Parts: sequence; structure tokens; C-alpha cells
Amino acid sequence: MKYDYLLVGAGLFNATFAALAREAGKSCLAVEKRNHIAGNIYTENVDGINIHQYGAHIFHTDDKECWDFVNRFAEFNRYTNSPVALINGKLFNLPFNMNTFHAIWPDVITPEQARKRIAEQAGEVKTPQNLEEQAISLVGRDIYELLIKGYTEKQWGRACTELAADIIKRLPLRFTYDNNYFNDRFQGIPIGGYTGMIRKMFGDTEIRLSCDFLANKNELPQLAEKVIYTGTIDSYFDYCFGELEYRSLRFETDKYPCQNQQGVAVINHTSASVPYTRTIEHKHFEVENKDGFNAPYTFVTREYPADWKRGDEPYYPVNNIRNSEIYQKYSDQAAKEKNVIFGGRLGMYRYFDMDDTVIAAINCFKQQVKP
Repeated sequence: MKYDYLLVGAGLFNATFAALAREAGKSCLAVEKRNHIAGNIYTENVDGINIHQYGAHIFHTDDKECWDFVNRFAEFNRYTNSPVALINGKLFNLPFNMNTFHAIWPDVITPEQARKRIAEQAGEVKTPQNLEEQAISLVGRDIYELLIKGYTEKQWGRACTELAADIIKRLPLRFTYDNNYFNDRFQGIPIGGYTGMIRKMFGDTEIRLSCDFLANKNELPQLAEKVIYTGTIDSYFDYCFGELEYRSLRFETDKYPCQNQQGVAVINHTSASVPYTRTIEHKHFEVENKDGFNAPYTFVTREYPADWKRGDEPYYPVNNIRNSEIYQKYSDQAAKEKNVIFGGRLGMYRYFDMDDTVIAAINCFKQQVKP
């Protein structure tokens, strides 16, 4: 049998494409290098609690078409992302809002006072040349030193003065006492976890797990008319223009003999002396799961940023001049491929939120299957 599409990767991008293709009467075969579907949004039920195995993922979007689409495959809860930052034994609300400002500056109570204090400090930088200066110009030195510097340097593995200013193009400042991290209209987590949602999106699509496309690059493309490739674009071309850079992550999860360990789903650890960036207590993502939430145990994951090398999982593209130039060469080469479409954060070498991934996949499908 020859399929219409070979989907390389069984994550959100290809799950979206598969759902649309199936409805259009197109056949797909998905191959996945890992031993599970759902990519980095994979959730696994452990002792009644859904664990986000590759870090916290909260679906949020302002795009109603996107929101309506994912709700066809899962019922979403009303989870509202309200993380906190911890440094030197003190907690601060995120994103930066009036609760944050008052905690840093006890004499600041009104929005006008907060704006004035930030403006006074931000004014010390006129023309930002790096991330540190860009951040100070947006939020002032106090917030930068407490809540941005240590976290960012751990995240990227280098000093903020060595990072490009445009990495932080904007920092959300909310002059209200509102701890909701996102401004999008729609927000939530699939009840029962993301894996079930992805499984429904694929439906009866054939999926071959533990199947490395690149190791079978000569045979697998012959099975379909076209390939939708969501792996790293540089590996597809055997790194002929050099390696693109990524940041990776490492996770350590422990089970604790208590009902509630940290009181919130996500804590950002912004001190440079703490080696991990975040701790994630998974049961807080689904409080409606009464048995899991009330269980006398809990799971907490520590998230460690790491340098990337071949064989590691690439998470964040390192967007700088060097990588942009290398990616452009790969992109030009990809345009010459007659029957291969490159998609997703790795195939397109850009950071995608989940709604960005869904929208990109919908657009890809529309371009492929025109009315």
C-alpha cells in the first residue's frame, strides 16, 4: 500500500495534520523515533496523576479556530497558569504585576507608583546592546536582578551580556493585581492529559514507534507520495552546512509522601545558585482529578537546562546571527525537495507555543490539500 503522506514524528504538528488528512480522505503513515506518541507534550499516568514528562505544557491561544479544533479531541479544564518565582526564600508572582511590584517595593501600591519606579530605573539604558540592557530598559534593574538575570543565564548557559537583545523583545508588565500568566482568551489542559488528545487526533492512522526515519531514509519515503518531516532540519541534510544550536533540558522527578508539596503547579527558581530553573508539581494541573489530587503522595519534577549535543533532545533553537545564516541555507535546500515538507519547531527551527504548532499544521494542510 502506498500512503498519501508519511508523517515523520508523532507529535502535535503531525497529529493535527493527520486529523485533517483523515477527514479529507487521505491516508497517512506516522513513524516516531521515540517509543511513545505526543512528542514533548507526552503525559503519562503514574499512580493516578498525569505527569508531564517533558516539562509543563499549558495550552493557551487567542485563535478561536485553533481552540475549537483541539476541543474536538479533548475536554479542557479551566486551569489558569499562575506560577511564582522563588529567590532567597522569597516568593514573587508572575508575570510581573502589581503583586510583584509591591513585594519588591513595599511603598509601591498604585499602578502610577509602579510605572514611575520602573521608568526611573529603565531610564539608565538608552540604546540596549544586549539582553541585560534590553531587560533593564523594559522593567528596571531591581526586577532584572531578582527575577530575570539568574533564570535567563541558566536557561541559555551564558551571561545575559553575551545574549542578543532581541531574545527579550518585550516583557509583560501588568499593572493590575492579576496573577494569570497569559493574556489569551482560551486556556486549559486536556482532562486526562495530552497523550489521550493526541491519540484521538491520530485516530486509526497507522503509527510505527521506535522507528528512526533517518536510519531508514532510503526506504521509508517510498511508502508515500509526500513526506511531512518534523525532525531537525540539519540532520535531514546530514549537517552539510553545519550544526544548528539548541538548548536541551534534563528532568528529575521524585515522589513525595505528602498530599501537596509546593502549593502551585510551577515555581521558577531565579537564583543563579540553584541549578534548576523550574519545579513542577503535576497534580495541580488537574485539580478536578479528585483521587489524584487528594492522594497522600505527589510528584515534583526539577527542570535543568543543558547544553545540547547530538543524541540529546533539542528543545529551544538558539536564535542568533550564526544560526539564522545556517538555517537559511538549510531552508533554501529544503525548498528544492520536491516531495518533502518541513514543519514544526525542529523542521522550521523556531520556537512554537502549542497553538502556533496547531495553526502551522492547519496552514500546512490547507496548502497541501487545496479545495
